[in-house]
Amino acid sequence: MNAEYPDGPVELIVPWAAGGGTDGVARLIGDQLSTQMGSNINVVNRTGGSGVVGHQAMADADPDGQTIGLVTVEIGMMHWQGLTDLTGEDLTAISQMNEDGAGITVAADAEWDSAEELLTYIEQNPGEVTSSGTGQGGIWHLALLGMLMDNGLPVDSVNFVPSEGAAPALQEMVAGGIDMTTNSLGESQTMLDSDRAKALAVMGTERDPNFPDVPTLEEQTGSDYSMTVWRGIAGPKDMEPTVVEELECHLGLIAESEEFNEFMADSGLGVKYRGAEEFQQLMAEDDAAKGEVMEEAGLAK
Repeated sequence: MNAEYPDGPVELIVPWAAGGGTDGVARLIGDQLSTQMGSNINVVNRTGGSGVVGHQAMADADPDGQTIGLVTVEIGMMHWQGLTDLTGEDLTAISQMNEDGAGITVAADAEWDSAEELLTYIEQNPGEVTSSGTGQGGIWHLALLGMLMDNGLPVDSVNFVPSEGAAPALQEMVAGGIDMTTNSLGESQTMLDSDRAKALAVMGTERDPNFPDVPTLEEQTGSDYSMTVWRGIAGPKDMEPTVVEELECHLGLIAESEEFNEFMADSGLGVKYRGAEEFQQLMAEDDAAKGEVMEEAGLAK
């Protein structure tokens, strides 16, 4: 442990908009870290560039631990898109806190009641359906394209509208501006609970335990395509090991805490903890795996 850390308030950067699932997770982690460490944790949303702005701010910070961030799966995708040279190798992984699969969500009054009906409509009416959930080439865009390809549909059979995250995309969907989103079901939970939206499927071979009534894509179409998103805490490269160890210890306790697990369950989000070494390895492996899919989908530059 480092007795001199933290030296005053710590900034926790979130690369996505306030109100989304990532923001909610970050704010709870910040509150619990503040309590455990006895220092203020200030959550700051640094949006823009499909996640580049916030992640770059993490990488550019001093490696003293006074600035950390909630890193998301996009860190292993943005360089494939040609948006930045930044990768997970430019960060110090501290702890993974979450992992979720993609879902298919439509407005409550949409004409489709199943993924099978939606995909049939897309096949018969190519180019008519619009979707969103993140930036161009982002994780939920990749989820959409992978789903289309795995079901034998052209990648341009759905028009993708970029957004700065799930929250604004869902608002646009219930307002009638787009037809569907492919973000995680947890990010859609508020809309689902208020009957403004309905979930048609989860992209994976198993149902989401937080949404047991939502069938998998495989159950409906035979497609076993899956796409996961994860979140964790990281800092700039070359952080002091004792600072990493201290944060890792606190974050491990948070991941086990009743408050964190209740919040995540209530938000429809899964808890998945990995320590610093395993998390750094995950970032590298996930980068390679998603890059392969992006190249196949024509998104790599």
